[in-house]
Amino acid sequence: MKWLDVDTENCSVRRTLDLIGDRWSLLVLRDAMNGVRRFDAFRRHMGLSEAVLADRLRKLVAAGVLETRPYREPGARTRSEYRLTAKGWDLWPAMIALMQWGDKYTADPEGPVLEVRHTGCGAEVRAVVECPADHAPLTPREVTARPGPSAHPVRRNAPHSRPDDHVSLG
Repeated sequence: MKWLDVDTENCSVRRTLDLIGDRWSLLVLRDAMNGVRRFDAFRRHMGLSEAVLADRLRKLVAAGVLETRPYREPGARTRSEYRLTAKGWDLWPAMIALMQWGDKYTADPEGPVLEVRHTGCGAEVRAVVECPADHAPLTPREVTARPGPSAHPVRRNAPHSRPDDHVSLG
């Protein structure tokens, strides 16, 4: 089965983007990874509306990417702060990869806004794709992608497909 013959309704990339693929969700995750935990701090730092922030936080909590923990300032009511779960921290390599790409192609001439360095030696941290058998960084030409166990053929004339999008198995 070729890629264009695979139904992508259950694609992991698609499902991930459905969950965290909008700008504000990614920026909430960026800030959470950099220690922001409280609603007002997120709002001030990102400059988005309360309604949008509340919506993104609610979705990320519902998906198990963030969790809430109560806190209370002296003399104030109990509020929630937001912390990354293990599931949320598993997005850290993807965030590093996005930042790495942005530093290369979109950073200001002076350089990046944030540098991420190894605490032990001070070297720049990089996201790489590697083979666990030999731990060597790989290029796209050195890998093979093939349909996985949940791949299903495209249903012809499905709402998300167009007839000219498919390769004939002929």
